Amino acid sequence: MSVTQRKAPLRIGVVQFCPKIGEVENNITRARELCRNIEPRSIDFLCFSEMAFTGYVFDSAKAISPYLEDPRTGPTSKFCQELAMHLSCYVVAGYPERLASHEVEPHDHVEKTNEALESAKSEEKSQIRMQVGANSLALYGPSGEWIGGYRKTNLFETDMTWAKPGTGFTTFSQEHNPHLTNVTFGICMDLNPQPPVLWTSSDGPYELADYCIKSETRLLIMLNSWLDSGTEDEDSIEEDEGDAEHSHDWQTLRYWSARLLPLWKRDGRRRGSTDTIYSGSSNASEGEQEDIAEEEERTPSETIVVICNRSGEENGKTFAGSSAIFSMNAGSGRPKLLDMMSRRGEEVRVWNLLV
Repeated sequence: MSVTQRKAPLRIGVVQFCPKIGEVENNITRARELCRNIEPRSIDFLCFSEMAFTGYVFDSAKAISPYLEDPRTGPTSKFCQELAMHLSCYVVAGYPERLASHEVEPHDHVEKTNEALESAKSEEKSQIRMQVGANSLALYGPSGEWIGGYRKTNLFETDMTWAKPGTGFTTFSQEHNPHLTNVTFGICMDLNPQPPVLWTSSDGPYELADYCIKSETRLLIMLNSWLDSGTEDEDSIEEDEGDAEHSHDWQTLRYWSARLLPLWKRDGRRRGSTDTIYSGSSNASEGEQEDIAEEEERTPSETIVVICNRSGEENGKTFAGSSAIFSMNAGSGRPKLLDMMSRRGEEVRVWNLLV
């Protein structure tokens, strides 16, 4: 963020809840119940999680096919449009998008029909994968207008049984609209390195964080179905007094922030540049020292990171909940966790901040 750019107030809400797999209408009804106390015009952004109303743990193209939705006309899009108009705000939610016929690119045994799949040997059947959809999100504006969509770029193993990956990260901006200026979206596994690359804390890669730096992202919103770490630590025991219902998945919270390290790492780099500033360098010229002093006086570049995660259990998988909001300042040396939700709860949390 440049020194001349002013921050604007932003009221952003996260809906953390536990959808039941395949119960689309019941899940939408539950979402409406959770949002019933939000007053119109009291919020600027409202976020729902990855595949918010269909559920997530589908193990094959056949299993998910009945729940694939067309963009703009499917149940998720209609709900987001309706709610955006009612609240006069932006609404975003994840859903399984049905591919257009020309996009369908099956893997492996594409020639097999559903009947053939049923009769295939179980070990062979487990290897059959067909791209019939995309793990996507829909974004609607305050007048109910379609703003755009995004497809998950880095697929989790569950997605790989049915989904086609997206073509890269996307940032949304609307001219003269402070609420939608340099807003980047990601979906769950987008936080992780893309295979076959192996990640290390020192060398990365940090694809999403590096993209946010390059695109000068002010607000990063992640829609997740992130699995619970299965761990308890001293923070959970001490702060939550052993109350499992109100505990937090601290290991997951730490991991999310670690995967965005370039947004807050103290490494002396100017944002959007590969230059390195050595403020204590005795070899710098007088002019260079003046540049360094000017750089150090600037307000750090801040990225607000909002992570909307689901809670509950589904097909033997437990989700981490713990939806959170971070402030990440370039060069600060540590991420700032502003607030987080419980590990297992269902609720709406609205945060007021400057972005």
